[in-house]
Amino acid sequence: MKLKQAITGAVAALAFATAAHAQTAGTFYVTSGWFHLAPQSASDNLELMNFAGQQVNQYQPNTGARIDNSDTVGLSIGYFVTDHLSTEFELGIPPKFDIDGADSFGQFGKLGSARQWSPALLFKWNFLKPTDKFRPYLGLGVTRVWFTDAQITNTAFENNVLHGPTSVSTDRSWAPVFNAGFNYSFNKHWFAGLSISYIPVSVTATLTTTNIGPFGLTAQTQAKIRLNPIVTYAKIGYAF
Repeated sequence: MKLKQAITGAVAALAFATAAHAQTAGTFYVTSGWFHLAPQSASDNLELMNFAGQQVNQYQPNTGARIDNSDTVGLSIGYFVTDHLSTEFELGIPPKFDIDGADSFGQFGKLGSARQWSPALLFKWNFLKPTDKFRPYLGLGVTRVWFTDAQITNTAFENNVLHGPTSVSTDRSWAPVFNAGFNYSFNKHWFAGLSISYIPVSVTATLTTTNIGPFGLTAQTQAKIRLNPIVTYAKIGYAF
C-alpha cells in the first residue's frame, strides 16, 4: 500500500513538473515573430539651412513628409530575474520605410526610402502566477533609433524642389519604449504572445544638394519628422 502511494505521489509530482510553465526566476527564453510598425508620423516644414556657404535658415511653408507602415521579422532573448520581473532584448531585420510627400509635396507621391534600426531593451512586470498559462505584462524600456540606406528616389522632386542631385543623412536618437502584452504557455517550453509598443521618437534628415546651376553650388535643407510608431509583435517562444 505504501509502495502504491509512493508511486502515485511520484507520478503526480512528475505530471505537475511537466505541466509547470517555465516563467520562473532563472528562466531564459527566445522568441521570433512578426513586427508591424505603424508610424503616427508628422513633419515640420522643410527648412533651407544654407546655400552656397551662406546661412539662410528659411522654412518653406506648406511642405512636409510622412512615413508609411512596414513589416519585418523580429527576434528577442529574455530572462526572468524574478517570478514576475523579466528583462528582454528585442530587435528585428531593419524594415524599409517609404517616405511620401505631404501638403504641397503630396503631388510627388513617394519621395524616397530608408531602413530603420531600433534595438530595444525592455523590463517587464509579469502578472499572475508563474504557473499560469496566461500571463499579461506591462513593460518599459529604451531604444536607440537610426537609419541607413536613406535616399531620394523621386527625380521630379529632386530636380524641381531640391534643384540637383541630393544625398540624405539622418541623426541618431534614444527614445523610451512603452510596452504591454501577454504570453500564453502551451507547455513548460513553448509559448506564444502578442505585444504592443509605443515609441515617441523624432528624426532629423539633412539633405545635401550639389551641382546647383551652372556654377555647381551646394545647398543643405533639413526636415524633422516625428515618427511615434505603434509596434505590434506577434511571436512564438521557447523557454529553457
